[in-house]
Amino acid sequence: MGKSKTILAMLAFASLSACGDTLAEQAIIGAGVGAVGATAADGDAITGAAVGAAANVAYCRKYPHRC
Repeated sequence: MGKSKTILAMLAFASLSACGDTLAEQAIIGAGVGAVGATAADGDAITGAAVGAAANVAYCRKYPHRC
């Protein structure tokens, strides 16, 4: 993995701590993290965004005290 991809991956993982206060914020933050993570892993950014949005919303709804 190249240096720039490693930095992108680390930024994506660091962004997971930012859940968002509303459903829209949670989806947007998750989509951004998913797209960056997928790009860093040479995956499809659109699929990564969809998975990231769904995962962040699900996590924040299940564990609201952690967000």
